[in-house]
Amino acid sequence: MKFCINDIEDILKIISDRVTGDPNLEIRGLSSFDDAGPHDLTFACDPGYLSRINETRAGAILVPDSFAQEPGGSINCVLLKTENPKLSFFRILEVFYPEKPLVPHIHPSAVFGCDFTPGKGIRVDANVVIGDNVVFGDHVHVMANGVIGDGCILGDHTVIKPNVTLMSGSILGRHVIIHPGSVIGSDGFGFAQNAGTHEKLVHTGHVEIGNHVEIGACNTIDRGTLGVTCLGNGVKTDNLVHIAHNVKIGENTLVVAQVGIAGSTCIGKNVIIAGKAGISGHLTIGDSAIIGPYAGVSKDVPAKQIVSGIPHMPHKIWLKVSNIIPRLPEMRKKLFSFERRLTDLESKSEKME
Repeated sequence: MKFCINDIEDILKIISDRVTGDPNLEIRGLSSFDDAGPHDLTFACDPGYLSRINETRAGAILVPDSFAQEPGGSINCVLLKTENPKLSFFRILEVFYPEKPLVPHIHPSAVFGCDFTPGKGIRVDANVVIGDNVVFGDHVHVMANGVIGDGCILGDHTVIKPNVTLMSGSILGRHVIIHPGSVIGSDGFGFAQNAGTHEKLVHTGHVEIGNHVEIGACNTIDRGTLGVTCLGNGVKTDNLVHIAHNVKIGENTLVVAQVGIAGSTCIGKNVIIAGKAGISGHLTIGDSAIIGPYAGVSKDVPAKQIVSGIPHMPHKIWLKVSNIIPRLPEMRKKLFSFERRLTDLESKSEKME
């Protein structure tokens, strides 16, 4: 249900901003920078958008406190200056489009094992299967076709979206969100060679996920043969991420789409792992490190270091390397030309002797 906001004054009741322009401007919606219309609110915080602020048709724009228009320039919209325009915008969005309240309900098609312990106000939708000895906190919501294995524990206000599987022993904290199609606690890639064959190893480990963690769609987070695969509080993963057995990820780390992290690697706190990066097993990535897109990490990365490339290297070096790579064919031709010229000179020198 959409919340009614009539003008800028209504927005100032949600966030505390300084206004430049008409505070009575009618606001009918919220939109992206490029798609906004004359009665829409948008935001601009990156230099690329702030430099094009005259190009948007938005009626009002959230901008940083530090923003100042160019001398002699004119901006034909209302500016709302705030410390964090993006965060303020999405706070307003939450009011404009409030989340649908959770209505407690158990669908008749849901299947429950033995000794299920439900919290208050839970909702279990159609075709959910819940195993033995499962514990739900208060206000847990499991959407359609979810599978919750034996011995799983789900903390308060956790949301399991459609077609998610939690294998046995998985432990989730409070306010966890798992998006559709993800599998938590699947067996790791554990095999032992025996007479030319690959014998499967028994997996008795489990996955633990902290509070306020959000797992994207179609993630796979594996359990090990022994021990724990652990994601700390505040970790966020994008879609199509694979986290192997016994990996440990520290608090507030971001893992972007199509990242693969091999077994027993330890990721620190506040790390950013960009899209399609691959991290080998049994490594340590220090706190606040940044792994660039497509990077191939094969050795430990110290805290606060930024690395890119395959194999990974300090980002500044990778920028130089990436500039050289397209020139390699031309450089190869020149090198062969120099070799021919050198051979000719040596041949002439020998004849003169």
